[in-house]
Amino acid sequence: MRDVMTGGFANPAFDASHAFRAVLQAMARPGRIETVASATPPAPISPAAGAMLLTLCDPETGLYLAPSHDTDAIRSWVTFHTGAPFVPANRADFALGTWEALAPLSAYRIGTPEYPDRSTTLIVEQDRLAATGTRLTGPGIEVEAALNLPEIAAFQANRAQFPLGFDCVFCAGEQLAALPRSTFVTEVD
Repeated sequence: MRDVMTGGFANPAFDASHAFRAVLQAMARPGRIETVASATPPAPISPAAGAMLLTLCDPETGLYLAPSHDTDAIRSWVTFHTGAPFVPANRADFALGTWEALAPLSAYRIGTPEYPDRSTTLIVEQDRLAATGTRLTGPGIEVEAALNLPEIAAFQANRAQFPLGFDCVFCAGEQLAALPRSTFVTEVD
């Protein structure tokens, strides 16, 4: 069994600030692919998702692990490095898993009209990220961007709820890209 004390940040202050900046840039510029290579979490968590967990999770941040990522090794690693409590999907601040394993999307918080920020951010693990496929427009995008998304309809329905809805960060290897709820998603002609 993997040692839970390994795989964290070698230089916590520097690595966390770098990872935070990458997530911030990705959220501010939907579809932009950022690189984060400072964590080595247990499989199947990607280094980018691991860095995100190390940066944004703490003892007050509820984390839901979808079945694709709910293992003893991952639970031990997250507990040791962040202290984040594991919660059901409907109480999660963050949810981690593959797109298929995170279903149904109706299980996650979408905020309230008074507090739209009280929603879940989905950390979606994918095989690869590419600036191709689905067309993205909206805040943070000068004209348009593109990103390979697992589907389109769910993101269009999520956008229709704005300012409510969930936000997504897609991770593959050392790369991440974000899709905030404010982004319009359409098929490429």
